Amino acid sequence: MKFNQQLYTTRRRSNAIGLTLSMGAMVLGLVVLLWILSVLFANGFAALDWNMFTQSTPAPGSEGGGLANAIVGSLMMVGFAVLVSTPIGVFAGVYLAEYGDRSKTAELTRFVTDIMLSAPSIVLGLFVYAIAVATVGNFSGWAGSLALSLIAVPVVVRTTENMMRLVPGSLREAAFALGAPRWKVATLVTLRAARSGVLTGLLLAVARMSGETAPLLFTALNNQFFSINMGAPMANLPVVIFQFALSPYDNWIRLAWGGALLITLSVLVLNIVARVFLREKTSV
Repeated sequence: MKFNQQLYTTRRRSNAIGLTLSMGAMVLGLVVLLWILSVLFANGFAALDWNMFTQSTPAPGSEGGGLANAIVGSLMMVGFAVLVSTPIGVFAGVYLAEYGDRSKTAELTRFVTDIMLSAPSIVLGLFVYAIAVATVGNFSGWAGSLALSLIAVPVVVRTTENMMRLVPGSLREAAFALGAPRWKVATLVTLRAARSGVLTGLLLAVARMSGETAPLLFTALNNQFFSINMGAPMANLPVVIFQFALSPYDNWIRLAWGGALLITLSVLVLNIVARVFLREKTSV
């Protein structure tokens, strides 16, 4: 083949332009991300103190106070949402990956899952408001957990299905050759092989739930006082941050920065711990 210097030069130039634009986009994204994190850390760490974890949210215009009621409320609602969404999402993903190749039910499930993944969270919040708040007549932590579960389930379903499809077919064939029934192959072989990816999907769902504000505005609302009653309005970090950040009170704004930092650090620590745990398990 004859060497074409002009074509070679053109391709080198196009490659250089593409790499330059890609690197520029990456640098721009990193600069913006570091800028946001630097502002968050500077204001958030300045707001951290012991009272933030021991006292409830203060009244308008008052000094002091903390976020203890909002922290406990968020942990309870996210915890119950994880308990609901994990088995539903994992088993639905197992069904889609192992049994749903030619099933119309599986096609419908994938379609609904994709819609829920792309739907704005405020729409899910309005849906739960219509069925669980307006009908009962009061906001509640249970309604907030239900709204968060609807956000987490499609993430877990799609991640579980995709991770299980990455498991080699030879592993399934070996289990079938040993006489294992299909449900054991799906749960004890394929799912176990894909557990790292499934756990990653669960962590992504928790990370997405932790910072959602709109669904909780329509379901759990807020509570200035400390309460563990899931049947009543319950304080939570996203709504408190939203309300305090828009307030004219310096003390509330300071607490909003502290709450935003807590959410960011909690998601970061959760991901780091999970990665270290999975890496140790893999090396054994």
